[in-house]
Amino acid sequence: MIVPPSLLPPPSGELKIPHASESVRTPKSVYFSLVVPTYNEGQNVEQVVRILSGLLDHTLPNDYELIIVDDDSPDRTWEIAQHLTADYPNLRVMRRQEERGLSTAVIRGWQAAHGEVLGVIDGDLQHPPEVLLKLLQAVKNGADLAVASRHIEGGGTSDWGFIRRILSRGAQLIGLVILPSVVGRVSDPMSGYFMVRRSAIADCLLSPVGYKILLEVLGRGQIDRVTEVGYVFQERQEGESKVTWRQYIEYLMHLGKLRSRGRITRLREKFQLGRFLRFGLVGFSGFCVDMVAFYLLRSQFDLGIARSTMLSAEVAVINNFLWNDLWTFGDISRGQPGKRQRFKRFLKFNLICLMGIILQALIVSLLHDAFNLSEFIAKPIAIVIVTFWNFWINLKLSWRVTDVRRK
Repeated sequence: MIVPPSLLPPPSGELKIPHASESVRTPKSVYFSLVVPTYNEGQNVEQVVRILSGLLDHTLPNDYELIIVDDDSPDRTWEIAQHLTADYPNLRVMRRQEERGLSTAVIRGWQAAHGEVLGVIDGDLQHPPEVLLKLLQAVKNGADLAVASRHIEGGGTSDWGFIRRILSRGAQLIGLVILPSVVGRVSDPMSGYFMVRRSAIADCLLSPVGYKILLEVLGRGQIDRVTEVGYVFQERQEGESKVTWRQYIEYLMHLGKLRSRGRITRLREKFQLGRFLRFGLVGFSGFCVDMVAFYLLRSQFDLGIARSTMLSAEVAVINNFLWNDLWTFGDISRGQPGKRQRFKRFLKFNLICLMGIILQALIVSLLHDAFNLSEFIAKPIAIVIVTFWNFWINLKLSWRVTDVRRK
């Protein structure tokens, strides 16, 4: 029985493409490296490998590599591809189990590649493989980036509905408004079928959003000359389409990120906006728990208003602490394992929440008495202020690494 070669180890760390001399420990230089990102493409992968290998064997004999990067598909696409290596010596396979996402899959594949020219093509046969030859010729003619486009002469879509066509064109127009210097360089900024010279993106720190990385290559790479080649987008032959409305949302987010030149990222990191949003969602769940507990204590157990208020508030505090400890500040909590540390965090969280309740009452009174605001307006303002207070103080006091085990 022939044992297939070992899987490529997925690179880790920053999303930077190394220079050719740094790409692997024992470099095997080739002209072209083509990455095929896959997920549940078991029905297509054998045909894709056969077609691509046939084209490249004829055009670049022994001067190319085909890299399947699979995101640990439930249908074991990676295993099917691995067994194909016995018949296709230029095929290499990577199975990613820690990361997910098409864009990062492409970059990790490029990081492991040996080629002077790096390319990407979908693994679902929607990108006509024969267009590769035109893209390769464009690079040989001097292009730093060769893009397959649906929106130039010779391009099109085989069977797109009206809504999908509007979304595609609308995304392009919005891109021209937000980031004309990048989007304006190509007619199909959401293309996932292109190739680029390694030297044009080597050592650039990439930070892709969503499924497409062409914008990232254009926005961060040293791209002087761009050539486009028309192609007709085909419908899938096997498997299910992965195109969703979310791709268009992520495309717009990517435009904003590139437009900000890192300002949005720095702002998010400084103020931990993602963590704050999770904290707010947990707080809303606590409000719901508080109201339900208060209703049950009053109606089912006939407790007084004061006792019901205090007990329901404590139930909400416990709810909020557990979710925050698991989710909002989970990355920090895992650095402080053990029941003793969790109990300490819980006590501090309780104390801060109590201080927040007092602060809320003071703010409501101040706004009502000093500024003559209705209590129904003052109350929401106070809640917003105290939410920021609770988040910041809990981040600094309740969830911080105070005990570190010495090695």
